[in-house]
Formats: sequence, structure tokens, C-alpha cells
Amino acid sequence: MTLSAAVQPSPVTGDGLLDHEVAEGFVRGDEQCLTVAYRRWGGLVQALAARTLGDPREAEDVSQQVFLAAWRGRAGYRPERGAFPGWLVGITRRKIADALADRTRRLALVTAAGTALPLPDEPAVGPEAVLDRLVITGELAKLPGPQREVLAMAFYGDLTQTQIAERTGMPLGTVKSHTRRGLHRMRHRFTAAAPA
Repeated sequence: MTLSAAVQPSPVTGDGLLDHEVAEGFVRGDEQCLTVAYRRWGGLVQALAARTLGDPREAEDVSQQVFLAAWRGRAGYRPERGAFPGWLVGITRRKIADALADRTRRLALVTAAGTALPLPDEPAVGPEAVLDRLVITGELAKLPGPQREVLAMAFYGDLTQTQIAERTGMPLGTVKSHTRRGLHRMRHRFTAAAPA
């Protein structure tokens, strides 16, 4: 087999570059290799983001963030640690986690703002009720990231634990553990803070 027969153009991109050649060029700062990498692995990155986030537009944003982060941090890629697509998947997971954390913060702010005022058909609530809601939102924000994310998706997003597992990619048992631990921490904080 000749070398030219072994180096077949990618059926998707038609670029004739092997994965390791794309990675080497990418690390060197070759913009053509950035384009090839995006064509070759952009679909994988976007599919992972869409599956976890459940929002195609948000997945597009994450895909762009992944390739921008990879380009800026290209000197950090080490081929001896794994294949280039695996490195991109690692960046993708971090960007998805960031997107979920941003979503949780936005939901918490919207909920805090929305729950601070009574609905028109509800009786007026006193300042204590508004304060209670703000304290709960504040305590939720103090939880470790995974616990906060799971509880926020459950309460603010009205998602079941199964839906949370599908969106985040976490195993169902892990979602249940984060829920239980997060509720336990909040209960412990409120019990400790309660007057005797």
C-alpha cells in the first residue's frame, strides 16, 4: 500500500489530512486546520451540547465557545495524553457545565425576582415571606455546583430526576445523590440558623 493510498481525503471535508496532521497544524496556529477541525468535529461537539442542554441554539453557542477556547488554548494540547477529538470533548464538557451553571444562575435570579412579588390573584404577602424566598435562593447559591444545578433544575425548571439525568448526562443515581445531599445541607443550615 502506498502512502498516497493510505492518506485518503476525509469523506466529510475532502481535505486529505489525517487527524494527527489536523491536530499538529491546529497547535501550530494554522487557520486552515482550525477550519478542518471545525468541519470534522464540530458536529460531534454540537451533538454532545444539544443532548445535554436540550436547546439547539445554546448548543451552537457552546460549540463556538469550544472551538474558540481550543484555539486560544491550543498550546495546552498534548497528543501523548489522548487523541485530538477527545481533547475537544473534554473542553466541550467544561463548556456545557459552564452553560448549565449560567442557566442555573439566571433561573435563580428570575425566580428571586419573580417570587419576591405576589401574583395579582394571590393575597399580598408580608416582608417576611419575601425575605424567606430570598434566603432560600441565597442558600441554594451556596451549595456545591452539582447539587445546586440539580436542585435548580428540579425546582425552577420543574424537571424530574430522570429528565435532569438526561439533560446533564449524569447517571440517575448521581442525580438522586446530589438532590439528597443538597437538601440535607440546606436543611442543616436552616436548622443551625433557627433561633432556639
